[in-house]
Amino acid sequence: MRFVIVTGMSGGGKSTTLKMLEDMGFYCVDNMPVSLLEKFAELITQPGTELTKVALGLDVRSGQSFMELPNIIDNLSEKDIVVDVLFLDASEKALIKRYKETRRIHPLSPEGRVEDGVKKEREMLEKIKSRATLVIDTSNLLTRELKAQLDEIFVNEKAYNNLMVSVMSFGFKHGIPVDADLVFDVRFLPNPFYIEELKTKTGLDSEVRDYVMSFPEAGEFLDKIVDLLKFLIPNYIKEGKYSLVVAIGCTGGKHRSVTLAEGLYKKLEEQGGCGLKLYHRDVTVPGK
Repeated sequence: MRFVIVTGMSGGGKSTTLKMLEDMGFYCVDNMPVSLLEKFAELITQPGTELTKVALGLDVRSGQSFMELPNIIDNLSEKDIVVDVLFLDASEKALIKRYKETRRIHPLSPEGRVEDGVKKEREMLEKIKSRATLVIDTSNLLTRELKAQLDEIFVNEKAYNNLMVSVMSFGFKHGIPVDADLVFDVRFLPNPFYIEELKTKTGLDSEVRDYVMSFPEAGEFLDKIVDLLKFLIPNYIKEGKYSLVVAIGCTGGKHRSVTLAEGLYKKLEEQGGCGLKLYHRDVTVPGK
């Protein structure tokens, strides 16, 4: 029996996640009263049940009883009922943007500002988040990227850590990304911008990619970055970090940085073990 509780911040993607899990063969129930959770878990885990995968959506709409969730999970554990808690998080900026776009009312601030409801909810969920088996930050995730992560966890059953690694290319002339955790400068490589037939192309084109990677230093750079991340990622996970932004920059953010960001993403994808996202910030910005 795979029993998953899907919870997290309102607007974090719980409903979308439940729909995806349902497509994966889970029997899904949304917004069940928390007071019924323990009895429900006992029923679905009885011998002879036809259910093998169950996902239960719970959030602050349950009222004060929602705060009893950690204690209920402890009770279930004592009865040898294993529960995975999937916590869907997102930044305050992303949550507010989603509420404004959908014109929904935040459940904890029905007559006030969305910002107040988000802050209050985050404080309420702090303990529950700390108990989560899996945490996915959906701030910058596309729907298909969220599905890919859920497939890795619940379909392919690959080992998954609560860390989303975003690999980003950028151009120094447009500024260093403010959310970058690690910044690498690849301006030591020859610039394809000064080669006429490559000038208008980008690192997404095979001609530019082949040119950049023709220099041994490019491959050596990627190998060293991968080695560094192999060391850093487990330690970041151990310290409870949920998001890591690795930014690779060149002059304009079109050629060298794009090529190497693509290369790093593929190497990390082969390695597995965490969520991945690839973003080219300046590839469409005019200039070199």
